[in-house]
Amino acid sequence: MRLSELLEGLETEAVTGDLAVPISGITYDSRAVRPGSVFFCVRGFTHDGHDFIPEAVGRGATALVVEGSEGLEAARRVLGPAPGGAAGRETGEPSPVVVVVPDTRLAMGLAAANFYGHPSRRLRVIGVTGTNGKTTTSHLVRELLAASGRSCGLIGTVHNVVGGKVLPAGRTTPEAFDLQNLAEQMVRAGDTHLSMEVASHGLALQRVTGFEFDVGVFTNLSPDHLDFHGDLEAYFQAKAKLFTGLGSSYLGRPKDGPKAAVLNADSPVSPRLAAMTKVPVVTYGTGAEPADLAATDIALEPDRALFTVTVREGLGAGFEHVEGFQARVNLSLTGRYNVSNALAALAVALIEGVEPSMAVSALSEVKGAPGRFELVDAGQDFVAVVDYAHTPDGLENVLEAARALRPRRVITVFGCGGDRDRAKRPLMGEVAARLSDFCVVTSDNPRSEDPLAIIEEIRPGLERAGRRMGVDFIEEPDRRRAIAAAVRAARPGDLVLVAGKGHETYQIFGDRTVPFDDRDVLREAIAEAAGRSGPEDRGGGAGGRR
Repeated sequence: MRLSELLEGLETEAVTGDLAVPISGITYDSRAVRPGSVFFCVRGFTHDGHDFIPEAVGRGATALVVEGSEGLEAARRVLGPAPGGAAGRETGEPSPVVVVVPDTRLAMGLAAANFYGHPSRRLRVIGVTGTNGKTTTSHLVRELLAASGRSCGLIGTVHNVVGGKVLPAGRTTPEAFDLQNLAEQMVRAGDTHLSMEVASHGLALQRVTGFEFDVGVFTNLSPDHLDFHGDLEAYFQAKAKLFTGLGSSYLGRPKDGPKAAVLNADSPVSPRLAAMTKVPVVTYGTGAEPADLAATDIALEPDRALFTVTVREGLGAGFEHVEGFQARVNLSLTGRYNVSNALAALAVALIEGVEPSMAVSALSEVKGAPGRFELVDAGQDFVAVVDYAHTPDGLENVLEAARALRPRRVITVFGCGGDRDRAKRPLMGEVAARLSDFCVVTSDNPRSEDPLAIIEEIRPGLERAGRRMGVDFIEEPDRRRAIAAAVRAARPGDLVLVAGKGHETYQIFGDRTVPFDDRDVLREAIAEAAGRSGPEDRGGGAGGRR
């Protein structure tokens, strides 16, 4: 590919050098630069890519994409006053071409699509966004499509799936180059569909720019990531970008096939999204609001949910192929919120032409996502659950699901991540206090913060709800000990919930990451408690600050 082809469709402010130069790679990491690479200088939260121009040049970068006049000056400081000329480097080789753009993140998204041949245009792409439920819904979409014989890739928090092969995941929504690369691998592997989580960071930071979605799914909205977005309205506007972009293409020729916005009728912001999108809207819901797909007669069990789904004929313009029907669903996941997630996935399956009875049948076998209300059975006489819930709304949903199972008591282990939205910490405490009978407050991923300082900010929420330290809750910063304390406190018929980390297999402390899996630690604690004493001997608190 020539540099001019890579830059097709991008807004440029200036170019110094020959756009006909051949290029063989693109990167935003100076350590990955090779001869033939184009290095995009991105201003990050801790580092500015322009500071790494010397390294990129030293490694043989063919071109630099810089941001604005300041970026051009940064290039000139390294390459001289006339970058892009024949004498720009001490080696005597031509110096890199310098391309000035107004926004390097925007340029990265469009250039990545060009470099990888627009793979999203060769896939049916379903994007799922919302505060909670993205992971489970995207997994359910993939499972329903796969059950119908469609080959569907997955990009998300827990892992990625390419051609049926499970690959490790990094960010929920990868950077533009990584995202387009994954999608191109899916096309080569024979995938026809892609179900992916679309995080607000990915939308705000232009990671999905140049990526064309066919269906957008909205789950819900509650305060989260406000340390990044600033306020709830900015957070909403970031999510809304997925829906305002549906049905359009920066190439000027949208993909063939139906387009839809699948919106949660139970969310108060869905009418705003419906007014903002240009494509047909399909709604789903479990509450009083009318919806195209509605769940009623919901009954919850520890490992499943039963409900009646009613689907409206045609779902609206463009979906005449969807037959109206009513069926009793036996969902292999529990919790009212998972009924909502299942409705969203079912809506996508019907839009994609999956036969209704096949989709309903498949819901009885779906596995969902690891670490989402995942039962841990080690032979104990109480229910043990691990869940990723790490927001006030997410924790409330999971605890309401736990209480709906009518356990004798709910014992909750939870904390809050460090270097993240501090305002939600007392809110997490308040939710846990209101819906739990006993709490063990502990560390999550403290990162650079003192775990005890984080706990100090959680405690006021518990105390506002009338909870007393040493009676209704204890504080144990060591997560392993906290889980063991909850297990020792559990008696027959109780439910122990370990919340916050779900599928994660690590804890982050400052500059080190240590292995830690809540599911394994919970099993070990159960085995240790069973070996130490009989169930009748298990009592209340164990260790921690009282």
